[in-house]
Amino acid sequence: MLKLPGLAVERKRLLLRFLRSASGFWCGRTARRAWVLLTVMISAVLLQLFVQYQLNLWSRDFFNAIEQKNKVAVLAEALNFAPLAAASLTLALLSVWSRMTTEREWRRWLSDHLYDYWLCNECHLELKFMHGEHHTPEYRIAEDGRVATDLPIDLGLGLLSSLLTIVAFVGVLWSVGGSLGVEVFGLKRTIPGYLVFAVAGYSLLLTSATLIINRGLTHVVEANKGAEAELRASGAHLRAIGESAAAVKGAHDGRRAMAAALDQVIERWRALCWQMIRMTLVSHTNLMIVPSIGLLLCAPKYLAGAMTLGAVVQAGAAFVAVQGAFNWAADNYGRLAEWAASASRVASLLCSLDQINGGPSSKETYSADAEQGYGQISKAGRSDKVPHATILPT
Repeated sequence: MLKLPGLAVERKRLLLRFLRSASGFWCGRTARRAWVLLTVMISAVLLQLFVQYQLNLWSRDFFNAIEQKNKVAVLAEALNFAPLAAASLTLALLSVWSRMTTEREWRRWLSDHLYDYWLCNECHLELKFMHGEHHTPEYRIAEDGRVATDLPIDLGLGLLSSLLTIVAFVGVLWSVGGSLGVEVFGLKRTIPGYLVFAVAGYSLLLTSATLIINRGLTHVVEANKGAEAELRASGAHLRAIGESAAAVKGAHDGRRAMAAALDQVIERWRALCWQMIRMTLVSHTNLMIVPSIGLLLCAPKYLAGAMTLGAVVQAGAAFVAVQGAFNWAADNYGRLAEWAASASRVASLLCSLDQINGGPSSKETYSADAEQGYGQISKAGRSDKVPHATILPT
């Protein structure tokens, strides 16, 4: 437990190092295309929220028409649903295209940057002498680089959508639900906007439970990724041995190393499995009960004749939407942990390359490297050998 503060500081340093390089996509030669795509994505989110709000109003009118057994109104509302559904589908397709295009372009930019930094001036040959976590650099660039650029887009859009959903639908809960009279110890009290307080309290409880259960998820995910990378590296090493002259003895040693790497993967997978089981326990329970909570809270007023059936359905749908928005952190905790793990692994590679190239992290790591005997480089790095404009991190 005494190491936790140090681990937090180190992770923050690595994430900042990753962002320092990855942000070049948004402010370099690709900035114009990147920001155009971002504008399209945000516009799609805003329009989707507008359509979702219109569908919420439609559900109220449709179920009111059913309650009144008004055939003409039911048919009219059924016809009104078609353009709303078409608009929602079109915006969903636009959102997927713009999101995946942005992720693809950002990944390509970052991969090019990392490959240049790793291979230029034979840095990849000196990397093994550097201090730090930089094993299997090709896996870090290909897989961790993909995750580290895909998830920020998904998570950012999800967060924006959640915030806007809260703004839009809290008003619906407040106005449609109205106030609720309760009696506590013989005293009558009126709770204004009781549905808003109910959804906020439920979401706070659920988020707290999720964060407590998953507090070690980032470490588990990172350890699992590291074990998978080591297994791939062992396989590549065994193949290289098989192509060499010392195939018989080397293959035997390589097979033992690969078996040990596989055992480590299974052990890390088991830890991740139990972590995911705990996550699923919370998330699936919420998925089953949350649609009913809003309806149950409105049932007393409906039975008393204070709410129409349409208002109950509208409030129930708004309750689910707001609860999902409030619960963004809990729902995405696993993905946040995965992004932090992948970004840290990419940053660890960058920090090791910095030692060779005299980049941003070289001065921070040189003293430790010198004490432990890693590498034979000067404190200034290789700035006299490497063209800074070409390969230094952004």
